[in-house]
Amino acid sequence: MVGETILEINLSALKNNFDILRAKINKNTMLLAVVKAFAYGSDAVKIAQFLEELGVNYFAVAYINEGVLLRKSGIKTPILVLHPQPINFQLLIKFNLEPSLYSFNTLNAFIEVANANSKENFPVHIKFNTGLNRLGFAQKQIEDVVKIVNSNPSIHVKSVFSHLAASEDEKERDFSLNQIELFHNITEAFQSLCGYSFIRHLCNTSGVVNFPEAQFDMVRCGIGIYGFDNMKNNNHKFIPVAALKTIISQIHTIEKGQSVGYNRAFIAEHDKKIATLPIGHADGIGRHYGNGVGSVYVQGQKAPIVGNVCMDMIMIDVSEIDCNEGDEVILFDKNTTAEEFAINGDTISYELLTGISQRVKRVFITG
Repeated sequence: MVGETILEINLSALKNNFDILRAKINKNTMLLAVVKAFAYGSDAVKIAQFLEELGVNYFAVAYINEGVLLRKSGIKTPILVLHPQPINFQLLIKFNLEPSLYSFNTLNAFIEVANANSKENFPVHIKFNTGLNRLGFAQKQIEDVVKIVNSNPSIHVKSVFSHLAASEDEKERDFSLNQIELFHNITEAFQSLCGYSFIRHLCNTSGVVNFPEAQFDMVRCGIGIYGFDNMKNNNHKFIPVAALKTIISQIHTIEKGQSVGYNRAFIAEHDKKIATLPIGHADGIGRHYGNGVGSVYVQGQKAPIVGNVCMDMIMIDVSEIDCNEGDEVILFDKNTTAEEFAINGDTISYELLTGISQRVKRVFITG
């Protein structure tokens, strides 16, 4: 019995997913694990420590403070910061993090800070835009980027990378293939001009699965490590790492015509047995899951959420379920997955997982 609201993290499932991804790439291809956003809502430190023991080659975070947290926790593996802010470059250097530089503003700003710290050959990663149109230099800017890099001994290009826009979508296969070709051309031209080799990486989890020919020197895996692959059919034996569980705090019976929750959003059409759970939108279960949009499982049976989701509580209809106060309730696990729960709320597993509040206790298990 869980006794309280917990997010259960299964490290055996994490290892399973890591091993599957490792088996899908070539022996000499490096694997970068993305642990941004609290390791997709789990626990960045614990996940990174476990993956470091498994021999992961690189980590990636979104922001510098995420990387600082890992360094302070003893992580020694190289850490790529995907979206560093120039105001924190001094901190990045202090903790030996490696920046993604995606514009002339970030490139020149980092060189200025590196020079001020008397750095030589500090590792940087140059990002090019190949179609996602989010961050990155344009292909036509290659020569200007290389001129700046080669004239500043304070930095050394550790990698050149880009990001696939729709690698999980079979309908966009031609677009993805064009991105791969463009990235190949960009890296060939960049290497020819800069005069030395570097790591090339493009594929995310679905890229690894659908475009094995585009592995290059390293792949970046995020959602796959946590048990999902973004595609309609998970045929790759990924196991969801996280399970969100809670308990029944109270059960009460309401009569026909009575309401449940704020704004009387649910009115009973006949007598109902309602259970209250200690979890709400402050824990990551948004208001849009209320009024029958979302469901949970009690004693293996589906129980719809009724009324509006409160900040700290939700109410469910257990009229047809034999249950008691204190019984375990599952919002999602490896069987009734976060992906399914998210779809009901018209969103994706990423948003649901990363939105689980850090006030929810994390419990780590194996097996």
